[in-house]
Amino acid sequence: MAQVSLQKVSKSFPGNVWAIRDINLGIESKEFIVLVGPSGCGKSTTLRIIAGLEEATEGSVYIGDQRVNDIPPKDRNIAMVFQNYALYPHMTAYENMAFGLKLRKYPKPEIEARVKEAANILGIEKLMHRRPRELSGGQRQRVAVGRAIVRKPLVFLFDEPLSNLDAKMRVQMRMEIKKLHIRLQTTMIYVTHDQTEAMTMGDRIVVMKDGVIQQIADPINLYDKPVNRFVAGFIGSPQMNFIKGTITKKDTKLYFNEGNFQVKMIDAMAPKLASYINKEIIFGIRPEDIYDKLFVSYASSENTIRANCEIIEPMGSEVYLHLNTGRNPIVARVGGHDRPTINQDMDLVFDMAKVHFFDKDTDNTIV
Repeated sequence: MAQVSLQKVSKSFPGNVWAIRDINLGIESKEFIVLVGPSGCGKSTTLRIIAGLEEATEGSVYIGDQRVNDIPPKDRNIAMVFQNYALYPHMTAYENMAFGLKLRKYPKPEIEARVKEAANILGIEKLMHRRPRELSGGQRQRVAVGRAIVRKPLVFLFDEPLSNLDAKMRVQMRMEIKKLHIRLQTTMIYVTHDQTEAMTMGDRIVVMKDGVIQQIADPINLYDKPVNRFVAGFIGSPQMNFIKGTITKKDTKLYFNEGNFQVKMIDAMAPKLASYINKEIIFGIRPEDIYDKLFVSYASSENTIRANCEIIEPMGSEVYLHLNTGRNPIVARVGGHDRPTINQDMDLVFDMAKVHFFDKDTDNTIV
């Protein structure tokens, strides 16, 4: 297995268009790392530079101890799984999986053994005689993954491999890829725009925006300790609520004042917020940290607000409530049986130990 390292890697296209800028990223051997971000953020370009399908304008790429900038893709000992499967339509599943090994002049018995082993791992032994048009989307993706497995590469690269599948198949395939990583113990780099895929699959997640890495962290730390407003809003569904307001001080206590409501800060946050007194600031709270007052024993006037329920989205075991404070829309994620009526005024309790604050001008996290 191999480490992968990107050192000050940038990529520009004609017209002085920079796809990525100054990417520094170290990926450990056997790690499953996910690059995530909105379309156009540079995650696929980064993957293609690792693969050798794009040339870095600046910086160095290492696989193991070897600098690979000038090494062609076929000699990097990597295997890539694409979004569109990239299977040869006139070949059977077996032939597609064996093709790369045949080009490399592997002995026929070894080819057969490797293909059989990969088919067994993926549970597609009975599909080996079929051509791509005779396979479902999920089956085609398994064949594409199998073609990568037979190579026994140092590094697997996945470029949004599940985006063409339906929702149910995506859930199944992401679990299969994760189990495959556990079984093969190989370095895997996975690109997606889906934050749910990133959170459920990655040992660590790299969040990108506009060609720049915003944060690298494991899923829990990324969720609980976002470094800025972009990461806080991108990770989590429904996304974090962001509310503009002002920090005020009364006696020795600090409050967040939205205009139509006021809530008291917990004492531990006060030192980091002291310089923002009487200044505009961004308050952030996740939907699951907002509760109906009827079901909360620790509710008080200092952490309770009133909002009007505008839309209800039943999701089975939980409900998304779309509310309005009179100045700001907010979303609360509550239990499936907690269903107010449309246009009902509700008393809501904020878990003040879990709120975040962001600088209005920089969007960086304050606390």
